[in-house]
Amino acid sequence: MMRSIILGKYISVQGHYVGETGNGKIQVRVGEKTFVGKPVSYTKAA
Repeated sequence: MMRSIILGKYISVQGHYVGETGNGKIQVRVGEKTFVGKPVSYTKAA
């Protein structure tokens, strides 16, 4: 599953969902790198 995370004020990353950390952040993998950040909130379309 693809997820988007926010790394900083102007930087976001989209990649394959890896897991969740204890503090509410999630991990995504892009190629060989794994990034940790706050998940982007979204709403599902009707």
